[in-house]
Amino acid sequence: MKEKHVKDKRLMVGIIDVHCHILPGVDDGAQTLEESKKMLELEYKEGVRTVFATPHFRRHMFESSMEKIEQQYQKVKEIACGIGDGMDVFLACEYHVNMEMVEDLNNKVRPTMAGSSYVLAEFSGDSDFSFMRERAYDLISNGYRPIFAHVERYRCLGEKIERVEELARLGAYMQVNAGSIIGEDGWKVKRFCKKMMQEDLLHFVGTDGHGMKHRVPHIAQCAQYMEKKMGQAYAKKILIENPSEIIKTQ
Repeated sequence: MKEKHVKDKRLMVGIIDVHCHILPGVDDGAQTLEESKKMLELEYKEGVRTVFATPHFRRHMFESSMEKIEQQYQKVKEIACGIGDGMDVFLACEYHVNMEMVEDLNNKVRPTMAGSSYVLAEFSGDSDFSFMRERAYDLISNGYRPIFAHVERYRCLGEKIERVEELARLGAYMQVNAGSIIGEDGWKVKRFCKKMMQEDLLHFVGTDGHGMKHRVPHIAQCAQYMEKKMGQAYAKKILIENPSEIIKTQ
């Protein structure tokens, strides 16, 4: 695995990774406990002190039992305690949105973000904007605060950033992946992410880490880029202060 080069060794410490597939053997993320440990060690090295474990939930694709997820979460949380001072892991879920989502959340079929009213909501890349808006309204009107996972992937939003603004006005929050901000998914996506920052439409950043070979959980370079382009106060707001509010409201 080729290591990413971080030009400035001065790291922002206290970053909260709101989106990471770090629980082993429950989805397409980490497959072993040893891989989970290596991911945690890397996150800590890059300034992260809190990780939200967000295993996928998607009907007929990712449906690991909550019993297994809880078991793996406790193992990873225990490992985190030995990684370094202040390292912690919270349980959440990346829920692929469907018509039963509110009912599932009400019945605790899947967890919200650390037991708060925030929920990480994923859509298909070709989802229709009207469907996104309807699902966001349904969640919000039922007391949930949806965080749209990796919004840079949704074609209907990339075509018109005004749609992102409409969702934000409705009460939804926007998360993008750290790699997308620094150009790993191409200049067009990077430009979209920069526009979101400039328009104050970005609320959270996550690594969307899946392992140590694919979608490695790097975030330090993104933090430094955000500081350079938007200022230190802005970077801290997105990477530390905003996600801290999730934990406070649990």
